[in-house]
Amino acid sequence: MLTLPALRLPRTVPDFKLPGIAARIGRNLPQTPPTLALVTGLNLALGRVLSADDLTPLTGKRLQLEVTDLGMTLRYGFNGRFHLRQDTRKPDLTLRAGLRDYLALALQEEDPDTLFFSRRLVMEGDTDLGLLVKNTLDAVDWDALFDTLPTPLKRLVSPAPTSPIGIEA
Repeated sequence: MLTLPALRLPRTVPDFKLPGIAARIGRNLPQTPPTLALVTGLNLALGRVLSADDLTPLTGKRLQLEVTDLGMTLRYGFNGRFHLRQDTRKPDLTLRAGLRDYLALALQEEDPDTLFFSRRLVMEGDTDLGLLVKNTLDAVDWDALFDTLPTPLKRLVSPAPTSPIGIEA
């Protein structure tokens, strides 16, 4: 049986910085698709590794995640579930970092405090919300989330035993 190659996520994120042109291009691309990917991922984590009760202070707040070296500005909110925000009003909390640093956070190679104090993760706005988000990021057990994914999705993001020519062993 032929299989698609699995997406292999590295367990260590190499030190990299995207060239400036990536941000110039990214600012001109639609921000809806990556924002939908973000809120979908966050909603998958709800009830599995994120408690909606713990996130109650986020209810009705305008949140913004900026990926500086990709020129992305992802606007979202929380009302029991994460959702896309179309408005451009000033957010209650903005998180700003480069792609490499967000990946290191997700893989738990770096903790939010280290990135914050080295000024690679910037939080602007409501400091209480910032602490809540920082502590939530630090507490997420991404391996536990992986274990709860549907099998087809697990196959997509985990290494699959294949022969050198892509035929399943």
